[in-house]
Amino acid sequence: MEALLSVKNLSLGIRRGNKLLSSVEDVSFDIYPGDIVGIVGESGSVKSLTALSIPGLLGDNKEVTGGSILFSAAELPAQDLLALNERGLEGIRGKEISMIFQEPFSSLNPLVKAGAQIAETLTLHNKSARPLVKNTVRDLMRRLELPEPEKLMNAYPNQLSGGMCQRVMIAAALICRPRLLIADEPTTALDQNTQIQILDLMREINRDFGTSILFISHDLSLIKNFCSRVLIMYSGRILEEGSAEEIFEHPAHEYTRGLLGCIPGRAKKGTDLAAIPGKIPSLEEGRPKGCPFHPRCAKVLSACKGEFPPARTLSATHKTHCVLEEKQW
Repeated sequence: MEALLSVKNLSLGIRRGNKLLSSVEDVSFDIYPGDIVGIVGESGSVKSLTALSIPGLLGDNKEVTGGSILFSAAELPAQDLLALNERGLEGIRGKEISMIFQEPFSSLNPLVKAGAQIAETLTLHNKSARPLVKNTVRDLMRRLELPEPEKLMNAYPNQLSGGMCQRVMIAAALICRPRLLIADEPTTALDQNTQIQILDLMREINRDFGTSILFISHDLSLIKNFCSRVLIMYSGRILEEGSAEEIFEHPAHEYTRGLLGCIPGRAKKGTDLAAIPGKIPSLEEGRPKGCPFHPRCAKVLSACKGEFPPARTLSATHKTHCVLEEKQW
């Protein structure tokens, strides 16, 4: 099966004064039609910046310094998104690739009614749909089980709860039936019941619309229950990737094992949660040579401090950038 999205050797930098600081280095991964792929890592792992580079939303002080992002738009051969100008990207954003952001209140326009914000992308990409926009928006809201569509279409964001605003954002992202949905921490600011509702809604989107999802989170529990494949990211590097079962049942990188040890559970009730010592290096400090996790790793070897470890294949879907063999775990 041909990949819907293929990120190859992507490197990004952030400009601070006269310096261009490395934020993402040599990242590669694929997303296939119907996939739900999770990127997980601590805050500072540069997960969101990696995602923003896909639709070309990096901002003025951030630059692509290498690699390619190949995307297969409907009925067109794969094209490198990094080679497109702004007009070319505008033809893909919203129509083929959409994003859901972490903070719905800051992402929605407080002066525009919810219905108009949902309809905006459709009217930009499909002129012929304008006479039917209201019906299309209403039908999608019903499909997403948004209550009282007529009333909601005429409401402003400040009149809605956080969960309802997030649903409005999801509706706006789906109005053109994109092939890829990027969800950047979409449930972080929501209570647990609303989180479950949003995740269930996104599963239905994946199943009913065939939309592939790139799901970014620092919450391993969410990733485990929602994603089919998982990328473990640290300091702008992919350290491990595999199916959700492989990552959670057979972790192969010491960083992955450390993250899994931090997950609370009934068996750990009454005990102190595990914690990974140290912190992710800042951009100013720079990424350590070799495996970037080695300054915090309890099992560090001299080989970890040389070059970044090449990928070690564990199965057809599971690989890690770690020099530790299974007998050393």
